[in-house]
Amino acid sequence: MEKRHMHFTSDLKVRSEEDGFFIEGYFAVFNQETELFPGAFEEIAPGAFDKSLRENAIFCLDNHDTKSVLADTVSRTLELRVDDHGLWGRVELDLEDPVAKSAYRKVKTGKVRGCSFGFIPVKEETDFRDDGTVKWRVLEADTKEVSITAFPAYAQTDIRTREKQKEQIEQRQLDKKKHELKERLNKCL
Repeated sequence: MEKRHMHFTSDLKVRSEEDGFFIEGYFAVFNQETELFPGAFEEIAPGAFDKSLRENAIFCLDNHDTKSVLADTVSRTLELRVDDHGLWGRVELDLEDPVAKSAYRKVKTGKVRGCSFGFIPVKEETDFRDDGTVKWRVLEADTKEVSITAFPAYAQTDIRTREKQKEQIEQRQLDKKKHELKERLNKCL
């Protein structure tokens, strides 16, 4: 499976303390249905991050750019934990790093309010709904990174991993409409 990104608006906050500068907020929210493209939805289930938090080295990036590492769990500059609401994180920034300083200022001034996470779906449920739409519920997400991002909604580039399934969904919707029309015609005859 290809890596995917899920984006959403978060209530990011910056804080400066005697011991450093921080960005904190929710990088993912549970049970929040997001429309990927017309007729296709996705949401993250509670527990989806549990294995990754135990086993993975997870990085915090600026806008998913692997050249812009802000923090990581191995160095303990990134703290991640789950609660009933979602995946909360606290990023300790090194303001000697120009990328980190820029990220801090963008969040502080409100230019950047979005969060995202990069993951590979390991387990998910697919629900083909009666109305012809489909919903994926991610039960386990092999999480590689979290990001602060300027675009807190699904961007076109992030949808591409579901594009392959889009044709199948459209065909299923068309087949459903054909079936309904046939049933109506049979009743008229």
